[in-house]
Order: sequence, then C-alpha cells, then structure tokens
Amino acid sequence: MRVGIIGTGAISHMHARAYRNIGYRLTVCTDIDEASGRRFAEQHGVEFVSTYQEVCRHAEVDYVDVCTFPDFRLEPVALCAQTKKHVQVQKPIATSLAAARQMIETARSGGILLGVVSQHRFDEAGRFLSRAIAAGRLGKLLECDCYVKWYRPPEYYARPIKGSWKTEGGGALITQAIHQVDLLRWLAGPVAELFGAWQLGARHRIESEDVVNAVVRYASGATGVIQAATAFWPGYTERTEFHGTKGTAVISGDQLTAWDVEGDSGEAAPVATHAASGASDPMAISLEPFERQFRDFGDAILHGRPPLVSGEEGYQALEVVDAVYRSCRTGEKVVL
Repeated sequence: MRVGIIGTGAISHMHARAYRNIGYRLTVCTDIDEASGRRFAEQHGVEFVSTYQEVCRHAEVDYVDVCTFPDFRLEPVALCAQTKKHVQVQKPIATSLAAARQMIETARSGGILLGVVSQHRFDEAGRFLSRAIAAGRLGKLLECDCYVKWYRPPEYYARPIKGSWKTEGGGALITQAIHQVDLLRWLAGPVAELFGAWQLGARHRIESEDVVNAVVRYASGATGVIQAATAFWPGYTERTEFHGTKGTAVISGDQLTAWDVEGDSGEAAPVATHAASGASDPMAISLEPFERQFRDFGDAILHGRPPLVSGEEGYQALEVVDAVYRSCRTGEKVVL
C-alpha cells in the first residue's frame, strides 16, 4: 500500500512508524505549516507538497491518511471521491453529525472506502471481548461504563484552537474519551437515551468541557456511566467496564485487567497487569493497534470490503458524543 498523509502533527509520526513496521510505503505529505511538513518529510523520507489537493491527486497514493484537526475532513474526502483514492481519517470522524453524514455519502457516491482511526478496537482486550460478549460469556449485560480521568497541562491548551468548538468540536469527550465511547458503542450496542452534565473550562482556559459526565441507557436495557476529563492531575489510566449476569470484564488502558466470570470456560482471557495509557502523555500509547488497523484498511481496499471501523462506525461514536453535548446544553434527557 502507498499512503499520502495530510497533516504532520504529533499523531502523524506514530502513523508513519506504524506504516514502516507493516511495510506500507509513505510517499507524500503536506501541512499548512510548511516548516512542520518539510521536517516530517525529511525525517520519514517522503515527498513534501504544498497543498492537500496534490496529495489527493498523487499518482503514487492508494489511500490518503488525514491527520488534521477534525474540522478539516470533508474537503479531502470530496476530492478523493473524484480521484478514486480511499480515505482514512483520524478520530473523531468530524466535528458535527451533518459533516459526518456528508462525508459518508460522498465516499459512497464516489465508490471509495472511508475509515476512521479508532485503534483501541484492535487491542487484544477489545478483540477478545468482542468475541466473548457475542458468545454470551458475560451473560446479559447490565452495566457498561467508561472512566477517562486524564490530565493535560496548561501548555497543551496554549493554542486557541485547542478545546475549541469550531476546530476540535469540543474538549475531553470528543478528543480524548471518544475511543472509550467507541468501545462502548461497539461492544454494548446502541444507546437509547442519556443525560449529561459538564463543567466548561473547570481547570483550563478553554471554551469547551474539561469535565463531563453522562448517565446512559442502552437499547438492550443495560445502563451505564460515561466520564471524561483532562482536569485531574496527574492523570489516571482509563477504564472501560462491562458487567453482566455472569461476570465482569474491565479494560484498563489497552489491556484486559479483570475477567471475573462465574463458571467460565473457553478461550483464555488475556488478562494483564500493565497497560499503556495516554492519561498524562498523549503519545504514551501502543503502536501495535495502529499497525493492525492500518493492515485492516489495506486489506479492505484489496478485497473490496468495508473496514472494521468504517465511516458509519465513526458516525455512531460521534452520535453519542453529540447527544451528551446536547443534553449538557439543554439540561434535558436526549433520546437517540
């Protein structure tokens, strides 16, 4: 696979390392900050071009990897639909449901694949739980929660666009905890209704939330809690918990750290004691799940199938985030 990157910020370097490890060839990059783009190009041995249009039209690109802020998604998708380049975007899929819907329809009409980077679906813990829950090993799910109690220092939000509604679409929930929201939506199923409450700029000088909570009822009847923050020093490993009639599973960071199931049998649970987490450092995360997701996207292109995390899947995670924000703004329950 030959890949072009739009946006050369911190996460793009992890992507570049993952591509190198799996044998994909990174061919071209661009960034609105030319100096940053040229440094990335020199470091990773790729061509630098001045505009995203050149990446989307590049002859040596099979798919485009969009690593920009989430307010810039539709434009490259629209052009790639014309040039027949597949597109993978960094999470979240967009800052609004309207933009996400337009991206999905544009990709579908253009006959290209649209994927969303949500690498925690490719952790061993998530892959094991997807099989175990489907097989009924936890019984009927009763409670499914996530707790993302992280910390980001003031300098993380030094740029005005950080934590802004326009550029990032919000704060701790959409930027940090959307990974755990995606896991809940994937493993626990659709959300039926929720009620949220937030604190805007509780610790940081930002316009969006750095503390938010929501109580959730799933379509299955299970209930749950979503907590997200970047205000809690020094930052604590995130947890996603699944409690059923037969037992409990807990994912901490990128590892399954609890599997307490009565009378369980079958595939051994990959329980671990150490987990990688971005609790206080955004880059302190595992590279292997990225590699697995990128392999999946390349395989989807080769075999003409949807990727595991398609545009539609990215939309579903954003839909939950959007509902929490709407509830926080109105002070009322939101029914999805």
